[in-house]
Amino acid sequence: MKHFIVEIIYRKPFDTFGEVVGQHRIYLSKGFEHGMILFSGPQVPRLGGILVARANSIQELAEFLEKDPYKIHGLADYRIVQFDPTRYHSALKEWFEE
Repeated sequence: MKHFIVEIIYRKPFDTFGEVVGQHRIYLSKGFEHGMILFSGPQVPRLGGILVARANSIQELAEFLEKDPYKIHGLADYRIVQFDPTRYHSALKEWFEE
């Protein structure tokens, strides 16, 4: 598995997102269920979000993100950074070594 940090960059003010926020959260839950996403959350201040993910390839992750309602509705762009997790807390061992 390859590991990634994803920066979600809002293209519009967050207070204009409306019901798409709920759709986005439901969509991301699929990533959690399939073991693709470890954690996610909004940036402070609320200009975007961050998530840590894993996938077989950057292309696989990019394809998943293309189907996110934020992307479909033109509300956000994504910056994907691949990294090699050489050190991590023992509580994360299973997730990173799987």
